[in-house]
Amino acid sequence: MKLYALSGDPAKPCYVLSYKGLMIMLDCGLSISSVLNFLPLPLVQSPKFQCLPNWNCRDSDIQLEDGEIKECCGCAFVNSAPEFVPPLEKLIDFSEIDVILISNYTNMLALPYITEGTGFCGTVYATEPTLQIGRFFLEELVEYIEASPKESTARMWKEIQHQLPVPLNDVFKPKNWRHLFSMDAVNKSLARVQMTGYDQKLDIFGALQVTPISSGFCLGSSNWTIVSGQEKISYISGSSTLTTHPRPINQTALKYSDVVIMTGLTQAPHVNPDAMLGELCMNVMMTLRNGGSVLIPCYPSGVVYDLFECLSVSLDNQGFTQIPMFFISPVADSSLAYSNILAEWLSTAKQNKVYIPDEPFPHASLVKNAKLKHFKHIDSEGFSTEFRQPCVVFCGHPSLRFGDAVHFVELWGSNPLHTIIFTEPDFPHMQALAPYQPLAIKTVYCPIETSLNFQQANKLIKELKPGVLVIPENYTQPPAIAPQKLDLVIDPVPDKMIIKFKRGEVIKLPLKRKRGRVYLNPKMAKAIVPQEVQPGVTVSTLTGVLQVKDNIHDLLPLEPTKEELADEHSKSKSSGPPQPYSQLRTVRYEWGTLDINLLLKKLAQDGFTDLKVEQGSAEEVTLVLPSEDTVIKVSEKSTEILCGGKQSLRLKLRDLLLQCVQSF
Repeated sequence: MKLYALSGDPAKPCYVLSYKGLMIMLDCGLSISSVLNFLPLPLVQSPKFQCLPNWNCRDSDIQLEDGEIKECCGCAFVNSAPEFVPPLEKLIDFSEIDVILISNYTNMLALPYITEGTGFCGTVYATEPTLQIGRFFLEELVEYIEASPKESTARMWKEIQHQLPVPLNDVFKPKNWRHLFSMDAVNKSLARVQMTGYDQKLDIFGALQVTPISSGFCLGSSNWTIVSGQEKISYISGSSTLTTHPRPINQTALKYSDVVIMTGLTQAPHVNPDAMLGELCMNVMMTLRNGGSVLIPCYPSGVVYDLFECLSVSLDNQGFTQIPMFFISPVADSSLAYSNILAEWLSTAKQNKVYIPDEPFPHASLVKNAKLKHFKHIDSEGFSTEFRQPCVVFCGHPSLRFGDAVHFVELWGSNPLHTIIFTEPDFPHMQALAPYQPLAIKTVYCPIETSLNFQQANKLIKELKPGVLVIPENYTQPPAIAPQKLDLVIDPVPDKMIIKFKRGEVIKLPLKRKRGRVYLNPKMAKAIVPQEVQPGVTVSTLTGVLQVKDNIHDLLPLEPTKEELADEHSKSKSSGPPQPYSQLRTVRYEWGTLDINLLLKKLAQDGFTDLKVEQGSAEEVTLVLPSEDTVIKVSEKSTEILCGGKQSLRLKLRDLLLQCVQSF
């Protein structure tokens, strides 16, 4: 078994398993952090970004396109449509991928890069919420980029990267970055996805059985088990043991795996999500008391549901019942509506509300009571009429490089009464704000990450008792945001092998197939006649044809060839009626240890008088026939007859040997 690491970001994983002749892709996460190196895409022309000075190379021989690189407060940014980091393409041919297993909607944003224009003809499996909410994420991303097209595309800067100012001179392999796909590519890639449910066993070409298991991270999120005969592999990605709105994690199904591949741990291991939620509410209330408004850059699903619930309660408790909350996204209405029809994917507490009946999420009642107002864009009909301050605005994108959030940062950035609160840990908040500097708006970083932290992961590993643990190399050293925290790593497991990997590596996993499953034909099963070979040991032999088709092994009855049937027919004319074919071939099965003394006696009776016996080790005897230039080597596990190409002599000696062992 081999593992191909196509991603260097454990939070956006993409790996390929090569096993039993199949290529299985585990997730297809898209790294979006590269967009921080580009200027924001405002909805209308921005005087601020247009007035930024151009960066010019000191080398007169190098000519960049006009305005290709802009400078702002000591940092350089590319003035072009943003580019993304897809999974590594050169390591494997995507057309050879047989199946893709998606663990959650945050890990499927690179799917169009993999399935479209690559010759891919495999199958993609995901749960229904993963598919539908993943569609929301992809549609929002494409619409944000297409809403603010750039007149030209910057290309030359990648050729002189080492001469550029910070941070562009330090970015990793920008030539591998790619522009975003089209909506047509999104639709075609999602059409390939087959929906599955928790604990549903899926057959993969007869060779493997894969099963999605609830991971507790977000709606429809799943870990995967891959079973082949006696071997079991578990893929753990984006899991949570916290009590939130998704169905809880199923740990039992992951226990005692031969190999566990673990990724998708928290990106904010140094903070507690509950404490961050409390700090967020406190900062919102302080801002509102001072007459300011709050901007929360967010994704269209996930943690934002919990923020609606928590903030609405806090607003009521603090007497801010008239303060409106605005949710602005191209898929806002779809996301809010869809989340309320997913009862089977929710926690027990949320499910119980459905059977009352009641909406599982409070945002349904918030919308009815006009406390939460949702719009596709800030220029949507009715927004300008409904919008009033102070307020709380949820909108994308968390990178602050595109979407309606760009407008609000420009609108409120110069006013210290307002606050921007970052809850998504995908982007360093200071880098997100860098092209907008100088800013007077208050900035708060409250990363709310519900996936496993290192303490929870170490506890889970001990409970699962894996044979081999496979983790990204990043998890064996403290994170860059907290280098002094030596406890923020995966602990060594006593008597267990831990294999680490990094982007671009191909590693061999120590999983060897020991057994295979063979299906016995019913006719053959009925013909089995057990024989007792020694007290307490009963065996039976089988003679048949082993058929392998679609990785399924069937043992079928031995059928006669046309020549054998014709020969038997001619014999039956002279010797009476034909016999059943099962009696045509008399097969003897030899077993046990060769009786050397009996062999010597039979050889002497057959005329081999010049026989010499040479005793080797305790388990090996050599018989030499000088007159025939023949040597017979007998050991515990094998017998060899070396007779210089005399086929008739070899067959004669073979028959004598077989007479000296037990048979049935």
